[in-house]
Amino acid sequence: QAVFGKQLNHYETIMTLEIPRPPLKGKKALVVGVANDQSIAYGCAKAFHELGADLAITYVNEKTKKYVEPLLKNLGASIFMPLDVAKPGELEAVFEKIGKKWGKLDIMLHSIAFAPKADLQGGLLDCSAEGFKVAMDVSCHSFVRMAKLAAPLMTDGGSMFAMSYYGAQKVVANYNVMGPVKAALEACCRYLAFELGPKKIRVHAISPGPLKTRAAGGLKDFDLLLAKAARKAPIGELVDIMDVGFACAYLATPYARRLSGETLFVDGGVNIMA
Repeated sequence: QAVFGKQLNHYETIMTLEIPRPPLKGKKALVVGVANDQSIAYGCAKAFHELGADLAITYVNEKTKKYVEPLLKNLGASIFMPLDVAKPGELEAVFEKIGKKWGKLDIMLHSIAFAPKADLQGGLLDCSAEGFKVAMDVSCHSFVRMAKLAAPLMTDGGSMFAMSYYGAQKVVANYNVMGPVKAALEACCRYLAFELGPKKIRVHAISPGPLKTRAAGGLKDFDLLLAKAARKAPIGELVDIMDVGFACAYLATPYARRLSGETLFVDGGVNIMA
């Protein structure tokens, strides 16, 4: 009976233990850049959702909407809106909707980049002034504009993420104009981390290894870049969109509350190799 009693008490103790709630439960996350189920932004949105966050998802235009809308059943997004950062007013409309529906924001993820094809596939010397301007505005300055709109909604602090690439720090053949643009994006993340730190808002640049996304398809000889990365990676394989997503999700949790201004490589270690 004594043994049985001990077992019963132990069982009762187990049954009364509180099940930990997901680390992002109750958090509100805006994810910009979901284009299809292969996009990095989708992996990030899915990771945020799996860790308990409520989502706002945007799509760039009606053509993209037909690929993004079917993904909503896997994400449970409560806000779904168009957003082309090059169109006046659309960015403001998204944050106005978030303010009215949620009254706050905890996580913001920017995963958009664009350069005109002719400027992207030619060398930097051949990039037109207009092409450079467009690439910088859409791929970099839009993040700054988003941060300015998001910060007042992050009343309890928050996390901001922008997607970069190794070509921001080292020369990658055929990355061309996007190298300087992503370098500027990483610098913006550091300066925003400094400016927003007093508000308990943390800012990170995330640098994934090469992934087969629609955006990457615009780079010349991208398949060769993928093969090279797989050979160089110390872990012997490429990362996927969920690897990137869960890295961002971790940084958004309280476990990473004193990390800010980082450029985090999620590439299987490719960046450490000569």
